[in-house]
Amino acid sequence: MKRALVTGLGGQDGTLLARHLRSLDYDVVGTLRPGSHHDLAPYLDAVTVVEHELDDVPAFAALLDEHEPHEVYNLAGITSVGRGWSEPELTRALNEHAVEGMLRAMLAHGERTGAPVRFFQASTSEVFGPGAVNPQDEQTPHAPAHPYAESKSRAQLATAAARERHGLFACAGILYNHESPLRRVDVVTRKVTRAAARIAQGSGERLTLGNLDSARDWGAATDYVRAMHAALQHDEPMDYVIATGRLHTIRELVELAFAAAGLDDAWQHVDQDPALLRKVDAPGLCGDAGRARDVLGWEPSVSFEQLVRDMVAVDLLRVRTGIEHAPAHLEGSAG
Repeated sequence: MKRALVTGLGGQDGTLLARHLRSLDYDVVGTLRPGSHHDLAPYLDAVTVVEHELDDVPAFAALLDEHEPHEVYNLAGITSVGRGWSEPELTRALNEHAVEGMLRAMLAHGERTGAPVRFFQASTSEVFGPGAVNPQDEQTPHAPAHPYAESKSRAQLATAAARERHGLFACAGILYNHESPLRRVDVVTRKVTRAAARIAQGSGERLTLGNLDSARDWGAATDYVRAMHAALQHDEPMDYVIATGRLHTIRELVELAFAAAGLDDAWQHVDQDPALLRKVDAPGLCGDAGRARDVLGWEPSVSFEQLVRDMVAVDLLRVRTGIEHAPAHLEGSAG
């Protein structure tokens, strides 16, 4: 039985990856921040949960010795552009310096035990910056425009250096926006699908958004965790753009979500607030996942339209039952 260590188990990606690995008969160990509440625990079964501070490198080395994972997936850290602006030092510590320490620990573990570990680092399309020409691939230069993107860019470069200079089997996935019913409610996709569900059930609330023409390459998180696993099964380590290659605007997202909730005219429920615009946005970044397709045989299987319908269906269920998280919420959905 293979064993995987997944950092950031409490997030959307950590939970969905753990579910995918368990479906493949992996023994899964997942980390949470000490004292944190695992809201997504109802979706997991037979996963070993350990508390771990991401930037505690000696503790990470001890996890390697104790659990002896064959694969490590680093999905933890600061994931918000806004939080990167407000807490740049913490963002660098968790997204950059912690990864450098993990890479050193894995190299030392392999040399000491003779049991090398394969490593996946979650990167982001934000590393390319707002001026990148579409589509971006693995050769597109990095031009990060904010602290979050800077930290992820440096972590990705450190991952490549560990692979190329020291022989670690290390891959980075350059992940474009990916969603599921497990998304936090402060992310625009869930903000929209939750509001559509609540309004359809008579809440009478208003949905306030920023730039409706901002476009994203949105995919299903369930597809993206498949790509993470596939990257570590290939014979050679390399980095991969993970994307759908198609752009959709927030305007499209709103119209699809409200239609899925049974509401004919979305715009009578929506207000636009320029104050919600991000300091530095990267409108319209679109990825070319040709390497993942050609090398890994990976392709997205869930359309944007189906993804939005699935998210709305789960949010309608949440509104009707009052239960935020339950295993049934993922049955028959993209998440």
